[in-house]
Amino acid sequence: MPTQYQKDNLEAMLGLFLQAQGHPLPEHSQTKSPSALSRFLNINPWRTREMIRIIRQHVLQTLLRIFSQSSKGRKPFLQVIVDLTTLEKRGKFKDFKDLIRVYNSKRGLHLVVVYLVVGKWRIPWSFRVWRGKGTPSPAQLGLKQVLRLPKCLTQKFQVMILADTAFSSVEFLHGVRKLKYHAVTGIPINRKLIDGRILRHLHKQGQQVRLVGLKFPVTVSWYYLKRDKGKLEKRFVLSTRPIKASTLKWWGKRRWQIEGWFKTAKHRFGLHRFGQGTLLGVYRWLILSLIAYLIAHWTYLQIQFPSPPDWGQAAQTALESIFPQIVVSLLLLEIERLTPLTRSCGFNIHISRCKM
Repeated sequence: MPTQYQKDNLEAMLGLFLQAQGHPLPEHSQTKSPSALSRFLNINPWRTREMIRIIRQHVLQTLLRIFSQSSKGRKPFLQVIVDLTTLEKRGKFKDFKDLIRVYNSKRGLHLVVVYLVVGKWRIPWSFRVWRGKGTPSPAQLGLKQVLRLPKCLTQKFQVMILADTAFSSVEFLHGVRKLKYHAVTGIPINRKLIDGRILRHLHKQGQQVRLVGLKFPVTVSWYYLKRDKGKLEKRFVLSTRPIKASTLKWWGKRRWQIEGWFKTAKHRFGLHRFGQGTLLGVYRWLILSLIAYLIAHWTYLQIQFPSPPDWGQAAQTALESIFPQIVVSLLLLEIERLTPLTRSCGFNIHISRCKM
């Protein structure tokens, strides 16, 4: 941060996100005024991209150091999960009319997210905003992000691209194939084969077929996903390389990992709660939410909490270890607020600063 004042505002915002209650709004801050935090997000001149670069550099250094110490042998998998999530919004957004769109009956900001999974590590790596018809499609946005993955990462691991049905376009699959990555994606049940049939007519799992528009054969399988009221829905998946049907179905289900992260990012770290007045403010809000998730997740891994993670506990531990001054300030404010009550109960609390 350029100044100590902006550094304090950054810590205050991250402190709000790390409360992990899902509503890290500036007006809920007890250490900074809402107007100061609003200016920090929307106006103050600090380099957002520089912060992203520093965080990514730290992530890469950590991953490469950890996995370089592992035993020699087969490269571990780098799962690159590509998906679209909607940050639903209501009301009018005049300044964001090109961003707030309707997609699959949901109105809001539509993010195409690239989410990396390496062993037990989970990293929301990048995102792009889908701007509606007449602009690059979600599949095109996803492919651009895959193309920009750092070589130091993709050369160290076996890259597996996992994506939803929206990313099974000919352009996306050809792009992944050109990069020599293995992809497993969902595929519409009515996708046509070159022999005139459609996918739903297939009866043998794990067979190789040729889809209309594709220059190479793909392996196809399917599984049944339980939906509302216990109803089973048939889902098709394809692999750009020949693999067994059981393996293909296993990888096909792995792509649902990102759905759990979407829920955590929204309901714990307030990813969808932005209400800023500028595009810069919205962008910074999203970045800080993702950074807060990373801090909590990596704290969870270091402390080795029992599985599944308790995000509230992990975020609180991160807050206490990284921003102890915020925790102490909140404690002092709470003691000050309760002073009349403690005195009425016959207690007098005295706090003084000790020399360190």
